[in-house]
Amino acid sequence: MNNKIINVTKRDGRTEPFDLDKVHRVLEWASVGISGVSISEIELKANLQLYNGIKAYDIHELLIKSAAELISDHTPNYQYVAARLVNYKLRKEVYGQYEPWLLSHLIEKNIERGVYDADILNKYSADEIEKLNSFIKHDRDDLFTYVGMEQFRGKYLVQDRSTKTIYETPQMLYMMISATLFSEYPVESRLKWVKDFYDAVSQFYISLPTPIMAGVRTPTRQFSSCVLIETGDSLDSINSTSTSIVRYISKKAGIGIGAGSIRAIGSRIGDGSVVHTGVIPFLKYFQSAVKSCSQGGVRGGAATVYLPIWHLEFEDLIVLKNNKGTEETRVRHMDYAFQFNKLMYERLLTGGNITLFSPHDVPGLYDAFFADQDKFRTLYEKYEADESIRKKTLPAIDVFSRFLQERKDTGRIYLMNVDHANTHGAFLPDKAPIHQSNLCCEIDLPTKPLSSADDEEGEISLCTLSAINWGMINDPSEFERYCALTVRALDALLDYQAYPVKAAKSSTMARRPLGVGIINLAYFLAKRGLKYDEGALATIDEYAEAWSYYLIKASADLAKEKGPCGKHEETKYSQGILPIDTYKKEVDELVPLQERMDWRALKTQLYEYGIRNSTLMALMPAETSAQISNSTNGIEPPRALVSYKQSKDGVMAQVVPGYHHLKNKYDLLWDQKSPEGYLKICAVLQKWIDQGISVNTSYNPEHFEDSKVPMSQLIKDMVTFYKYGGKQLYYNNTHDGAGELKEENITTEQNEEVDEFGDDEDCESCKI
Repeated sequence: MNNKIINVTKRDGRTEPFDLDKVHRVLEWASVGISGVSISEIELKANLQLYNGIKAYDIHELLIKSAAELISDHTPNYQYVAARLVNYKLRKEVYGQYEPWLLSHLIEKNIERGVYDADILNKYSADEIEKLNSFIKHDRDDLFTYVGMEQFRGKYLVQDRSTKTIYETPQMLYMMISATLFSEYPVESRLKWVKDFYDAVSQFYISLPTPIMAGVRTPTRQFSSCVLIETGDSLDSINSTSTSIVRYISKKAGIGIGAGSIRAIGSRIGDGSVVHTGVIPFLKYFQSAVKSCSQGGVRGGAATVYLPIWHLEFEDLIVLKNNKGTEETRVRHMDYAFQFNKLMYERLLTGGNITLFSPHDVPGLYDAFFADQDKFRTLYEKYEADESIRKKTLPAIDVFSRFLQERKDTGRIYLMNVDHANTHGAFLPDKAPIHQSNLCCEIDLPTKPLSSADDEEGEISLCTLSAINWGMINDPSEFERYCALTVRALDALLDYQAYPVKAAKSSTMARRPLGVGIINLAYFLAKRGLKYDEGALATIDEYAEAWSYYLIKASADLAKEKGPCGKHEETKYSQGILPIDTYKKEVDELVPLQERMDWRALKTQLYEYGIRNSTLMALMPAETSAQISNSTNGIEPPRALVSYKQSKDGVMAQVVPGYHHLKNKYDLLWDQKSPEGYLKICAVLQKWIDQGISVNTSYNPEHFEDSKVPMSQLIKDMVTFYKYGGKQLYYNNTHDGAGELKEENITTEQNEEVDEFGDDEDCESCKI
């Protein structure tokens, strides 16, 4: 750097000569103990962007950017240098010095600023806050990578977003979340719970979703991740659904909409003097509600609509996202999931037909579709034979092919197997049937249509999320500690948060559902030399059993301590029926059944005391939190060893964990010949899960003849997924070179494609 011709502008407007030695000292500090990095390389890169009159504030940002731009396959450790530089800048901004303040001082200042909930001082004494301060380990900030630190700065740390003034640092955030969640625990024990939870989240054993990370400790008290809303077939219900959508979209939640009971176009209304306009106009109405409120000032909200495959308007509904056609016949700004069951697959495999009906014309069929498969079959065949009922018959192969073609072309047409969601779910289908899932296709909770926006008889379901970092677990017994902490923290959150819609509050208080997921599975496998194939199934089965057992045990213990949820009698848990009892037995072909945990004693406990939380598990996508903890995304295989993701601040590089010693062990997504191995891993995981998994199917055309993925492959994988008990399918990814940022070829066009698809942030809250 040439400091002879560069002047720096200080905050008070004064200028002074640029001091290269000061920069050099900061870079030396940021590089201590880190191999494979060069201070001179960072200085050289920054020198190209220095200019006379540069603000002192911007020089540090320039150093951060310069270090970050050097992150690559060959030089991955610059991610730690860049992270330390961010940390240094944060400390100086928040505290005016590198050494952090006392927790009590920060709390007082941030209550004064209006960014912390003042109630924290009513909950804890000065002595307790002093003790909490002693638990904080600020040197854990050194564990973050560059991407993780940038996520903190951009999304999580409380700040004045208009001036970009930040008011806390990461360890303070973790401690404040922990103290807030356990504030109602008994005084004699809560400090231990706070410390244990703080240690777990700050060392990445537990990952928390965006609403909790950004909101808990602030005056905001709305942390719902995803919201499930079902509409009935009446105008009152449709209108109240739209109102509820707006209320939750304004709180940055993602929406799942059950719209399958709306009658088809041309249906009789009342005395027959008018006919129904069909589903599409009401989907447009819901789309307007979803996009009505800007989320974070960036984009509108997001929703997935759930529809039965046998709906009379199937042929029009399946092409709603298709680029062909006019706006009048398309509703492109929501996603859609079509619902199947065993009878539909049987029709496919036997060369039969699928008959399409308007739900209103076939009484009882829509409800039986979810609650009673035998009754559905009887009614379906009865209505097929009734010539007086309006219907349309299509070859089953055509229905499946049209579905899969649109899924392949758009990547965003999803699937739900409603029989598996109910038979292998947490609820008794005759008492609380599952009619739909959520935005990201992992939540399976009961819903009931509302007759008005303030209707408390209807039911809106909320999912409250977290995840256990499997990459940090070395023995199945270690799950006990982290499952107990997660369940207790999320259960406390349900009482702490507010509810903008009555039907959501009454449902949540009665069912207390949780969804604890998994992150870092790819690292978990790579550490053990395992791939996404059958060789991994026995190990995954062993760990998944312990993970599932300890989650259920934690909720059962909580029920013994605080009482069961209000509607525990509507759960299978209340009858001692666990996921191990209801999974598809075809999974035994993949890995023989072994019971390593004491399930018999747990069932006895559930009989006696019930369950505190009606659901415990759900495997959601994990974008941001995976970056925070330098983990791989959920259960997904990584697309590359170094991934380049677009953000509003530029391109950020993330390196897979354990890169130096495991780079040849990772099973990368596009190297896999088909999704078969991944789907079998999902089948083994689903065996132990009471809700669902956000399962993606991914194809690299390079592995197929003429570089085209044949329809026969798509059908085979869909049937395989059903055979082994799969519930929901989320994205369909096709590798075509687009949407993948590469180190040597980063363009604006590619960045936009990644932001739209690869790093989908339509609903940050639904992804942990």
